[in-house]
Amino acid sequence: MATSSTPSRITRKIGIAVKKAASRNKGWYDLHMATASGAIAQRLPLVDLVAEIRDARIPLSSEYELLRDFPALSKRFVVMNKIDLADQTQVKLLNFIQAQVRGLCKANHHASETITIMLVGIPNVGKSALANSLHQMGRISAAEKGRLKHATVSPQPGETKDISSFKIGSHPNIYLLDTPGILPRMIHDAELCSKLVLTGAIRDGLIEQKELARYFLTILNLSDRYKKWAKFSAHEDRLLSFIEHKEGSISSKLEMRQKKQHMMDHTQDLIVNNVRGTIFDTISCFDGNIELEEDMIKLMEAELVALREAFRVPQGLGEYVYNRVVGVKLLDLYRTGRLGHYTLDALPLTLHHPL
Repeated sequence: MATSSTPSRITRKIGIAVKKAASRNKGWYDLHMATASGAIAQRLPLVDLVAEIRDARIPLSSEYELLRDFPALSKRFVVMNKIDLADQTQVKLLNFIQAQVRGLCKANHHASETITIMLVGIPNVGKSALANSLHQMGRISAAEKGRLKHATVSPQPGETKDISSFKIGSHPNIYLLDTPGILPRMIHDAELCSKLVLTGAIRDGLIEQKELARYFLTILNLSDRYKKWAKFSAHEDRLLSFIEHKEGSISSKLEMRQKKQHMMDHTQDLIVNNVRGTIFDTISCFDGNIELEEDMIKLMEAELVALREAFRVPQGLGEYVYNRVVGVKLLDLYRTGRLGHYTLDALPLTLHHPL
């Protein structure tokens, strides 16, 4: 990714706006989060292993600050989540956990004891989804029967309200404790604040969706990702026009409505590829210097306007609604990885690869 002071300035502006909005409202640290912090702090010294789950997009910014209060905590490992978490990766993690447990049992000379592993992390790093997956694989591998207990999985931060227990192995018994996501009470670094809100760790609503979309476009524009989307340039526009033309020949009004709803669904491959092609065309045609903040803003505004058609946003909605609709759809595609994967933190060369 190219280096420039432009993204830093834009990032800080967003972070400052989020902090101001949080000071006017309840912010991100509510009574429930404070209560959960106390409950987790009480249990941390009692568990056998602690797995700190981080968001691979922000491997440094998603550090779990509460663990700093336990410097003597020895049995701890970090899991980088949200890198196309495939079954093979989950099996690898389960095998790693089982190996750690065998080591604990051997050291303590208790082959049949119960081992507890606490999953901790900031909101929306995928703790509950990971707990469900490991629980299911553990039950299957152990051929255990009975009703599976699942954690609540939601794209919104703060959905896990209590500490829940999930069994993932037998002989010895291994239990995962899934905990609510916890953020620091205060976040002084504006850039850190921006990264957390962009990736969804801080709830949406503290800042306009358009501003978050502009932040993401800054990251995308300075990367080489868009160059891989040249194959989507113009082709998808012709295909969309062809489909819309065919709609006129559909006899059933119900089928026509269903077709239009399908075309409005921004998660469909056809729409996603059209978005990719539109971004490629807009960047490729831009003759400014994106290292300069003024030119970067011009490019982002051009992209947001062009994406209205790419997302098939109906006309006549008004500028504010246009920006909000495009912002919501664009952020959703970014957060689900449909527009590529981006690491927002500058990583040290010694950082280990994720499991």
